[in-house]
Amino acid sequence: MTKLEDAPEGVREFIEVTHRKDTVGFLDLFTEDAVIDDWGNLFEGREAIRGWNFTDNIGVRVRYELEDVVVEGERTIVTVTVTGGGFNGTSTLIFTYDGDLISRLEIPADPDYRP
Repeated sequence: MTKLEDAPEGVREFIEVTHRKDTVGFLDLFTEDAVIDDWGNLFEGREAIRGWNFTDNIGVRVRYELEDVVVEGERTIVTVTVTGGGFNGTSTLIFTYDGDLISRLEIPADPDYRP
């Protein structure tokens, strides 16, 4: 298991703002035109991401336990255990950054998927 304090800053911030239920801070992690691809469902732009955050993240009290982090160029592949009022189980989060901000977050249906 990877310790949260050892994770890249962007991953650490994503998890920390989620756990604090800080919606404004969460949205500030993304570029204006960012995309979340959650099991093939696309959420494009901050307003759509705000909706996803309400239905699938902070709004359902998600907690992430960091299991593994692999940095591959501009992508960071994170394995987490998810608990809360929605999906519960192991998940892969694939972050792509534009500078310090998330430009794309992919959550594949298969937790073992590796691009």
